[in-house]
Amino acid sequence: MSEAGIKAGSLVLYKIRPALVESMADKIEIRFEDGKSKRVRDKDIQMLHPGPVKSLGALDVVDGNVEEAWELLQGEQASLAEVAELVYGEYSPATAWNTWTLLLDGLYFEGSVRNLRARKAEDVEKERAERARKEAERREWDAFLQRVQLGQLEKKDYSRLGEVERVALGKTAKSRVLGALNIAETPETAHGFLLRCGYWPERFNPWPLRQGAAVDSPDLAVPVLADEQRRDLTHLQSWAIDDEGNTDPDDAISLEGDRIWVHVADVAALVRPGSHLDLEARTRSANLYLPEKMVQMLSPEVTDQLGLGLSEESVALSFGFRLNAAAEVTDIEITPSRVKVTRISYEEAEQRLGDAEFQALHALTKTYRAARLARNAASIDLPEVSVRVVDEQIAIKPLPRLESRQMVTDAMLMAGEAAARFAQQHEIVIPYAIQPEPSEIRQPQSMSEAYAYRRLFKPSNAALSPGRHFGLGLDYYARTTSPLRRYVDLVVHQQLRAFVTGNTPRDRDGVGESVAQASAVSGVIRRSERLSNLHWKLIYLKEHGGWQGEAVIMALEERKAVVMIPELALESRIRRSDDMQLDQKISLQVQEVDIPAQSVYFRKL
Repeated sequence: MSEAGIKAGSLVLYKIRPALVESMADKIEIRFEDGKSKRVRDKDIQMLHPGPVKSLGALDVVDGNVEEAWELLQGEQASLAEVAELVYGEYSPATAWNTWTLLLDGLYFEGSVRNLRARKAEDVEKERAERARKEAERREWDAFLQRVQLGQLEKKDYSRLGEVERVALGKTAKSRVLGALNIAETPETAHGFLLRCGYWPERFNPWPLRQGAAVDSPDLAVPVLADEQRRDLTHLQSWAIDDEGNTDPDDAISLEGDRIWVHVADVAALVRPGSHLDLEARTRSANLYLPEKMVQMLSPEVTDQLGLGLSEESVALSFGFRLNAAAEVTDIEITPSRVKVTRISYEEAEQRLGDAEFQALHALTKTYRAARLARNAASIDLPEVSVRVVDEQIAIKPLPRLESRQMVTDAMLMAGEAAARFAQQHEIVIPYAIQPEPSEIRQPQSMSEAYAYRRLFKPSNAALSPGRHFGLGLDYYARTTSPLRRYVDLVVHQQLRAFVTGNTPRDRDGVGESVAQASAVSGVIRRSERLSNLHWKLIYLKEHGGWQGEAVIMALEERKAVVMIPELALESRIRRSDDMQLDQKISLQVQEVDIPAQSVYFRKL
C-alpha cells in the first residue's frame, strides 16, 4: 500500500483520526467525521483504503474473528489489507478502519499500517491480565465514588479519603477524589465533603491541625528534681486561685504584713535551657487550651511534680515585693522556696474578699489597679465566656466580672513588674512584654466604645530591652507567672533563677534565639484556640436549632451591623436597618450555620 495511490474518495489516517480525501492539489484537502476540513501534505497521512468512500459515518464496527486471525499470523507479518481480510473476510473501508482500531488497541497486533505483526501469546496474556486488573480497579473506584456520595462508607474507603483530609487540613492542594467529583480543592470544601460523606463526625474540630499545632502533649523523660537550699515560706497562707477545674496551677499569692508574695511553679529547676524538655517546649510556645482538651507544652509529669497545691508542699520561685507611695513595685526579692498552697476557685474567693486573709491583699491590688488606670491602662469590658466540652456536652459559661479575678490579675501583674524591674536593675537579659501606645487614648464607657477602642490597639510583643506596656499601664513588665503554660515565662524564670542561685544567665543572643523560635509559633496557638472556640460555639448553635437570644449593636458599617451576643461572646454581622443605634439591644434567631466556613447567619426578630 502506498500513499502514491491516494485519490479523492480515499479513506486515510491523519494522526489517529479517519479522514476522507476530498481533493488533490498542491496540498491534499481532507474532511473529518465532524465535517471540519484541513489541508495537509501527503506525508502527513496514511492510506487505509483507496475507496471510494462517500461518508465516514459508514465506518461502523463490524464483527470478525480476531483471535483466529491472530493465531494464524503468529510469527508472520502482514499488511493492513491482509489482516482485514483474515479478520473480517473482506477489505473494505469499514474493515480497514476496524483493523486500524485493532492495531491501535494493541492487544493482538503491533507494528504499523504497512506492517502488522501478531503479538506473542505470553504478551497477550500479560496484557489481558493487566487490563482485567485495571478494569476491576475502575469498577471499584466507581463503586467507591458512589458510596462516598451516598455517605455509605466501608472500612476500606477511609484510606482513600486520607488525601481529602490532607486538603481539608491545608497540607496539600490536590485530591484525586475531589477532582473526580468536580468539587473545589480547598480546605473549606474538603471539610464540608468529609462531613457529608461521614469521614469526619459533625463535631470534629480540624482547626488546630490545620494551623499546624501539636494536638498531643509531649511524652519526654523528666529529670528528678534536685535537692537544693530553698527559703522556707510554708508558714505563709498561700492561695492558688483559678477557674474551677483548672489542672495546671502555677501561681499562688501570700501576704506577709505589707509584703506581697507571688509564688510561681519552679519550672526552671527542672527545665534547663537547651535540654530536651526546653527544646520541645520552645517548638510549642505555650499550652494549647481547646474546649475539648488541653495540650501541654511540657510533659504532663512536670505539672504533676511542680503544680502548686498538688501535693502537701510545693517548690516555687517566689517573688516578694512591696508597693511604694506611687503604687510601684519596690523592695524586690526573688528566691527559690518551699510553700504550702491551698487551691480555691474565683467564685469561692469572691465570697471571702471581706475575710481577714483576703481583705488587705484586695486593698493593695485595688490601689495598684487605680494607679495603672491613672496611667491610661486600658479598661476594655467586653463579654467573655468559657467554652468546654465535657462528657459530650458543650458548656458555654459567661465569665462574670469578679473582683477576685481582678485581684489575682493585679497580683500577677505586680509579679511581672517585679521581675522586669529586678532584671533591669541587675542587667539580666529577659524577654520584656511591651505594647505601643494606640493612635488615640480613650476611656470607653459602653460596649460599643470598648469594641472600637480595642480595634485601635497594636499587639504586644517580646523585646530584650524594657519598654512601656501601654495596655497594662506599666513602664516595666515581663510575663512571669505561667512557666508551666507559656515558654516566654519559662525563659524569664531560667534567667532570673540562674542569677539568684549564683549561676550565669544566658547572653542576649541565646535568649533572643529561644524567644524568637517560640514567638514564631505563638500565632499558631492563638489562632488554634480562637478558631476552636468559634467552632464549638457554632456546633452549639447548630445543635440548638432555631436558637434565639439577645445581641448588642457594636458598630454600624455601610450595609452591615456588627453585633455581639454576650451570652456566647460571639461577634457576627447582620443586615443594617436605618433605625439601628450603637449599644441597642436586639433579638436574633439563627437562620443558618456553616461549620466548614465558620459562619453563622442570624435574622432580627
